[in-house]
Amino acid sequence: MLEGEAGGFNGDPNQTVADYLTTWLETKAYVLKPTTLARYRDYVTGDLIPALGTLKLNELGHRHIAGFVHTQLAAGRGQVTVYRCLATLSSALGDAVRQHRLTHNPARPAVLPRPAAAERRIWTAEEAARFLRYCHHADPLISDLCELLIGTGMRKGEALALHWHDVHLNQGVLHVRYTLSAINNARLVITSPKTRSSKDWIAISPRVAAALTRRAADAPQSALANRSDDPFTGLVFCRPDSHPLRPQTVLDRFRRRAKEAGVPRITLHDLRHLAATLSITAGTPLTVVSKTLRHSTLSTTANLYSPLTQQAAHDAVDAIDTALTQADPTADSHPHWPAWLQPRRDHPNGHRARLTLPYFAAPAAISPSASTPQGVHATTTPHNTKKAALPSLEKRPPTCENAGRDDRI
Repeated sequence: MLEGEAGGFNGDPNQTVADYLTTWLETKAYVLKPTTLARYRDYVTGDLIPALGTLKLNELGHRHIAGFVHTQLAAGRGQVTVYRCLATLSSALGDAVRQHRLTHNPARPAVLPRPAAAERRIWTAEEAARFLRYCHHADPLISDLCELLIGTGMRKGEALALHWHDVHLNQGVLHVRYTLSAINNARLVITSPKTRSSKDWIAISPRVAAALTRRAADAPQSALANRSDDPFTGLVFCRPDSHPLRPQTVLDRFRRRAKEAGVPRITLHDLRHLAATLSITAGTPLTVVSKTLRHSTLSTTANLYSPLTQQAAHDAVDAIDTALTQADPTADSHPHWPAWLQPRRDHPNGHRARLTLPYFAAPAAISPSASTPQGVHATTTPHNTKKAALPSLEKRPPTCENAGRDDRI
């Protein structure tokens, strides 16, 4: 009980769910990112407390939570929203169990299964090239931003929080140290990246170097040489007044340009999946793709792109079969398979050829185990690029959890 009280939990058997969730939010404010805390607060104050707040915490049961779910779904709430609301409640009750405030978590087993992820529409290389060609003239900032997202697999927030002193064109690398996001689509904050492994370096291809060089040419000298403690200054992608770009405004501009270019409607995060798709189908080892995307584990990459890795597995065993067949001249190179045993393919044979176009530079050779860049060389002929001399980092701007601006583009 003392441990629970030290963690901010009240051992009073008459404590209500509303009191407990309010206290829980106060304790989580010290460990959660501002955007995550804001989302939790919305679910707690807007959904959970109005529906379950009057119940005593010790009396909260699985039937109450099931009734809440059925009521929400009957009222027309989306399954994804209700599931996330339940996940917040389960996290709060799980903390109560760990602090010996409850003997079990009444939100387990989950009342609502995790909704299946929506199928993503990924651009082909031709569609990406068409969009970039159009945007290069119609909206150079969005064009250069998308070159960076496709060419590196960075997340949108990481690209919008990229500082000039983290870009080293002469070394062919950039460092991911921050991410920019908006709390309730209003107040901007710059925090650390999504995971610990996300904070790493990324190799720069000639196309990405050209895009960053164009940005450097348009940036004021004060931004390139800025060593201010303000994390909102010295950004690579920013407004003309050097203020940060709002994520929603960037998405709106991106979709408007995509419509004008005649390519399918997607999200900016889908460009990260496009980067992975182009790399895997070009034959890049999965370990290198995982390192470039900065996933926490290799299994994360394999699970996200299992259809592509299945094709790679077929190619691997086919290569073994071909080698053995060529080594044995007496072997039948065309076995007669029964119809039920015919090998199946998840992708047509032309899938790889369609994605590996000379328009995109091949990924750089990276040692997955190395902690420093190994040297970056493209295997295709890029645009003629003059590398900008950018200052190296001596002093990093500190992470700002609560700073924000209300300026709009």
